[in-house]
Amino acid sequence: MGEALDSLFDLKQRRTTLRTELTAGATTFVAAAYLVVVIPNTLAGGGVDLAAATTATILMFALGTLGMACYARLPFVVGPGIGGAAIIASTLAATERIPWQTGMAVAFWSGVLFLVLTLLGMRQVVVRIVPAPIKTALSPALGLFIVTLGFRNAGLIVANPRANALMLGNFAAPGAILALVGLALVVGLHIRKVPGAILLGILGSTLIGIPLGVTTLPSGIIGLPHSLGTVAFQLNFKAALSPALLPYIFAFFAAEFFSTMGTTLAVAGEAGLLDKDGNMAGINGPFVVDSCAATIGPIFGVPAPTALIESAAGVEAGGRTGLTSVTTACLFLVMLFLGNVILMVPKEATSPALILVGCSMFANLRKIDLAHFSHALPPLLMILITLFANNFGTGIAAGILSYLVVQVLAGKARQVSPGLYLLAIPLLYFFFTLATRK
Repeated sequence: MGEALDSLFDLKQRRTTLRTELTAGATTFVAAAYLVVVIPNTLAGGGVDLAAATTATILMFALGTLGMACYARLPFVVGPGIGGAAIIASTLAATERIPWQTGMAVAFWSGVLFLVLTLLGMRQVVVRIVPAPIKTALSPALGLFIVTLGFRNAGLIVANPRANALMLGNFAAPGAILALVGLALVVGLHIRKVPGAILLGILGSTLIGIPLGVTTLPSGIIGLPHSLGTVAFQLNFKAALSPALLPYIFAFFAAEFFSTMGTTLAVAGEAGLLDKDGNMAGINGPFVVDSCAATIGPIFGVPAPTALIESAAGVEAGGRTGLTSVTTACLFLVMLFLGNVILMVPKEATSPALILVGCSMFANLRKIDLAHFSHALPPLLMILITLFANNFGTGIAAGILSYLVVQVLAGKARQVSPGLYLLAIPLLYFFFTLATRK
């Protein structure tokens, strides 16, 4: 067995052992398992069936991670990120009143776009078209969007219809108390670098919610997986191709594309898989797996699966090969039979995870060149409009258009990529539809 695994995953070549790989896989699982709770709860806010979404999320974690193990042979966990689920539930379903079936189809088409560009080797074309300041601000803008969602789910902030703005909620409500206690617990564990801090925080908050009357105990612990019938193959492909939804296709694509690139290079660097120039041999492998997962996931009711930064936990534990990913995937499959336990977690217990993860995405703000107004204004506008519109897609569209306008006003029109001028046409139409809708 040991020799067969060594031959399949090149354990000796990457200076690792069977025991190390198994330990690393378990570590990655503990670091990423909280998403099995957070993603379905977030999607449920947009009308997706919670039980079915839980099964779909677990399956995509298992299948995507196995794909990474067998095709790319890398120690990466693949699964849906919070950003995609938040766009489906909070922006498209809640704000734009677009059915989640159409939102999933939007995510599907972005996955197809990602897959086509990957297979054609055109990733660098996209990198050149999107301005660097906008790419830098993608993560903070999405982070702000996720943090806001976390506070709203917890009841810590609520909409004020009279002022047409957000206001503080009732901090004495059981759900708000639970979220605040959970946030303190998660932050404390995270600061002390406790492995699986977010997952432990969610579990602890769920238990605290029992006496508060927020957590409902399940009828049983182990059971068969819930059916996918209400979420699988429900996409409205035609509606998703509406010109008004183009910014959201780009929003999913941008988040998937740059997240994959950043995560792959960052985790590969930790694993010692980069050359002296910071490049990675066979980098197309994880891109192919990611793009396939991003295309298949929405079909089964899970938007935008991608390689997750939680993979770094397993790499830090010594994971170097696809065997780490096989271990992680097997542990996720076991969770299919613990659906009743997962479903007992209230959304208030997942809010601290949203807040902490969202805040961690603000790190790129320091890379914005505030000393040069023409570079600083577009990304800052993108972040602010994401907040004001409660809409990540609108924020991206505003950021790209404002960048184009600022560069033209600065006399640098010829320095702008021709592709950006072409992209501006449908984005202008998008804002026209926003301005003229009833």
